Amino acid sequence: MGTIIIYSVIALAVIGFISAVILYFVSQKFKVIEDPKIDIIADLLPAANCGGCGYAGCRSFAETIVRQGNMDNLFCPVGGNDLVKLISPVLGVEAVEREPQIAVVRCNGTKANAPSKAIYDSAMSCAFANTLFAGETGCPNGCLGCGDCVAACKFDAMYMDKETGLPVIISDNCVACGACVTACPRSIIELRNKGKRDRRIYVSCVNKEKGAIARRNCSVACIGCGKCVKACPFDAITLENNLAYIDYEKCKLCRKCVEVCPTDAIIELNFPPRRVKEETAVVEEN
Repeated sequence: MGTIIIYSVIALAVIGFISAVILYFVSQKFKVIEDPKIDIIADLLPAANCGGCGYAGCRSFAETIVRQGNMDNLFCPVGGNDLVKLISPVLGVEAVEREPQIAVVRCNGTKANAPSKAIYDSAMSCAFANTLFAGETGCPNGCLGCGDCVAACKFDAMYMDKETGLPVIISDNCVACGACVTACPRSIIELRNKGKRDRRIYVSCVNKEKGAIARRNCSVACIGCGKCVKACPFDAITLENNLAYIDYEKCKLCRKCVEVCPTDAIIELNFPPRRVKEETAVVEEN
């Protein structure tokens, strides 16, 4: 009985040794040597794992940067240009800065501008509500007000305004990760350049219905009249499918389009108050 136990132990030891040798050679054959730059860059990244860069997480983004060898078409919205300046020396390339961006809500269908015509009493989800009906205001393209965008934001950069029923962007917190853009089923949120002194001009409407129909549901809807297109001296505005759009790359913030819009569908943010032109009456004495 004792002999059997000894042989069994020896057999198991031999099998274990042979297996270990096989595993060693297999691991050496298929081992992957990871570039140390990946760890360096991964440590520099903010570890937000928000997906704003287009990758599953910061580690995946770091691997892509090292594999590509530069940051062309790669950008971390959370770290911004400061992060680019830190990563570029690790790669041995020149830092190329980008224009800072911010999320913009392209809908001004507040409770005052677009009164409710129906009552929604179901799951508080924009994605779900969008499959059921046009919305309480009747606008098939406007904000549904359930807050999917706010729930998707990881940086406390949005909140739902109870008075207007629309989401509000907190400029200082927004990192332009794009999570809210993806969460909105009606594509009313867009990433745009922050602009000089945080000033922006954009059409706050995405309704492509004809003017009369659009105004029936919202008093500040774009009616596709084209007056803004004619007023813009920089060819920054296009009109397609009854809807005007301002190209933020071409826009020079002259505000001429704002002045001619008959429905106040164009929003100007963070500009100083306009000067009121005083008319001076000239009295002629006889």
